[in-house]
Amino acid sequence: MRRLRRAIVRMEVPAVEKLAEEQKRDPFQVLIATLLSAQTKDAVTHEASVRLFRRAATPQAMARLRTGTIERLIYPVSFYRNKARHVRETCRQLVDRFGGEVPATMADLLTLPGVGRKTANLTLIVAHRSASNICVDTHVHRIANRLGWVATRTPEQTETALYEAAPRQWWATINLYLVTWGQNVCRPVYPRCHACAVSSLCPRLGVDRPARE
Repeated sequence: MRRLRRAIVRMEVPAVEKLAEEQKRDPFQVLIATLLSAQTKDAVTHEASVRLFRRAATPQAMARLRTGTIERLIYPVSFYRNKARHVRETCRQLVDRFGGEVPATMADLLTLPGVGRKTANLTLIVAHRSASNICVDTHVHRIANRLGWVATRTPEQTETALYEAAPRQWWATINLYLVTWGQNVCRPVYPRCHACAVSSLCPRLGVDRPARE
């Protein structure tokens, strides 16, 4: 983790982290941007989030938008129609159930439409500064298995296993470091093992064809 921390300094951070820095870690905008980010490229997520928040920057304002308006604002994120419905209903519930505030517990976040463990964990880490959560997406799942930290089949299993395998001091930064590394070096196909800062520590489990350059 220390090697990765040094290696990612000059790399572009993931879209949600970038937006969080721009918006001073507003919990509402972190939550909504994370909802939009699922199976969507970072550049698309960031641009869609900026458009949406320019039109409605609070749950109260966004709950008043028509679903079709949200669809147009967030297109072309993946599954934009479903996400638009989830965003609008989540905003309504934030206003009606939580006084317009984003809850700071896993249990409450998971009651919101479209919010799973990845979204909840990232919101808790990035917006609420939790040091007690690990956010696992496909990059974290892949790299944690390649490194031999865990031996799991699903991101949910990886999250559980990482709580046992990883020192607590790194829990909150695992997602930032591994996602950044996974987007730039430890790619799903043809990973750039020759350029990897942790190559000497990596057993390359499951890696059949690393990139040659």
